Amino acid sequence: MAIASEETTLTCNHCDRAIPSSNIDLHYTHCSRNLEKCKVCGDMIPKKHAEEHFLNTHTPVACSLCSETMDRNILAIHKGENCPQRNVTCEFCEFPLPAIDLAEHQEVCGNRTELCHLCNRYIRLRERYNHDNTCTGIAENNVGTSRDVRAIEREEGSPRRQRPEQPDYSRRRILFTIAITSMAVLLGSLFFQKKTENSQVH
Repeated sequence: MAIASEETTLTCNHCDRAIPSSNIDLHYTHCSRNLEKCKVCGDMIPKKHAEEHFLNTHTPVACSLCSETMDRNILAIHKGENCPQRNVTCEFCEFPLPAIDLAEHQEVCGNRTELCHLCNRYIRLRERYNHDNTCTGIAENNVGTSRDVRAIEREEGSPRRQRPEQPDYSRRRILFTIAITSMAVLLGSLFFQKKTENSQVH
């Protein structure tokens, strides 16, 4: 019983592909007549589409956002993932801004505070996710800045420090002063009235 031997291959000098040796002549004739190797990417392109391939894939184009020049075929990826001027969203305030400004913006934005209504503490936005997962809901009066405490007091409508009550003796002194003054005014008006009547009689 004869065993079929494996067919040997030869490399096409035009496209560098391995072709069965029995077909190499026919392949080479067709390949060299119809295909052309792109000088930029090395792909074999039909000769009639070679110029179109170059224009659509390799013509240098400028990014409309950052003006950087690149091959047309990577422009979409550049605009979506790499362009420093592409629009991205702040994770804290969801404000859209250029990617190049994101780190500086989030450094400031993440340090803003919001009141946790469970524990009554002001929490930095960058720590909010972890805080929400661990918050016990118990108010921690001894934690927080004085600014935070003042803000909480404004919301609650109660001042942190009550004005010390006036001692009793000062109230009595004021009432006594008012009484003496009233008596002096009354006596003075009576004296003035008497004096006026006496002067009219004479």
